[in-house]
Amino acid sequence: MSPVARQIQIRRMTAADIDRVTEIAATLNSVSAWPRTAYLDAANSAAAVPRLALVAGGASTGRQDRSGPKSPSVQGFAVASLLPPRAELEIIAVTAPMRRRGVGLLLLAALMAELRSAGVRELLLEVRASNQPAISFYCAAGFVQTGRRTRYYVNPEEDAVLMTAHLD
Repeated sequence: MSPVARQIQIRRMTAADIDRVTEIAATLNSVSAWPRTAYLDAANSAAAVPRLALVAGGASTGRQDRSGPKSPSVQGFAVASLLPPRAELEIIAVTAPMRRRGVGLLLLAALMAELRSAGVRELLLEVRASNQPAISFYCAAGFVQTGRRTRYYVNPEEDAVLMTAHLD
């Protein structure tokens, strides 16, 4: 694990994180944009669709206000929908400067541990077939390819690779 990843703390997403989460999400080219309300729902434990939403933070923002010390900045996030014994990884993202430093794997490992505690035995996802860095990342995290959805994505049109990780 990199020295940067050792400084990262994983916690549940809150409404206070949504501005930063939407900023990070806006930088992603390969995912469909979620409206702000979807992230608010993901952070709300009483929402109609049960989800687990985590953020990764740690490095100081450098800002200090009257309320106290410097606050940790969100460097990544992950959201999974829950339907035990399965869950679907809906999105995972890390800021560009924090990629390839172990932050994404740390975030995904924490998500998987919490899902396991919630009775989830399989974590599913879909990823664009052309997104080889993401596919490699998921394989490194223990996912295996389980199928393909032809012409699933639009703009541009391409297949979705279906992947599953067993959490037993």
